[in-house]
Amino acid sequence: MARKKRSTPEINAGSMADIAFLLLIFFLVTTTMDTDTGLRALLPPMPLPDQEPPPFNKRNVFEIRINSGNQLLVEGELRDITQLEDLTVKFITNNGKDETLSDNPQKAIVSLQNDRGTDYDIYVQVQDRLRLAYNKVRDRAAQAKYGRNYNALTESEQKIIREEYPQKISEAEPKDIGGAE
Repeated sequence: MARKKRSTPEINAGSMADIAFLLLIFFLVTTTMDTDTGLRALLPPMPLPDQEPPPFNKRNVFEIRINSGNQLLVEGELRDITQLEDLTVKFITNNGKDETLSDNPQKAIVSLQNDRGTDYDIYVQVQDRLRLAYNKVRDRAAQAKYGRNYNALTESEQKIIREEYPQKISEAEPKDIGGAE
């Protein structure tokens, strides 16, 4: 007697592609993507090739340099980063009293330049201190003018304070400033 050849049972794979597609869609929809946030800054428009830089008074520029040794040079003097906030507030709010500091807050410019070898952590710390200084100045102005903190003001009131104390931070392209000597 001849034996019947048994057929091997097969799994129907016709719907496997559908299932894989549905799983792919599910994971794409439910997965969150991390976005890198960086430092938020409003950049000015690029100057035209023949455009002259605007005139400024040297007195209204607060120079900050960070060398490759992560040392802070503020107005030509070696300073600790913990002093930067208070020095910046004093510069911005001078209103012409001290002849070595700014004429008024609208003209005050903070110029920041770092060395190519500067640690990113120090750069961010300096940026944070400068923003804290502007926040402190605006908060004091809001308290004096409206009796409330800057964050508690309406948008139009905040705009008035921002116009009185505009945040002007100029960043030059990094170069080789040098290190500790």
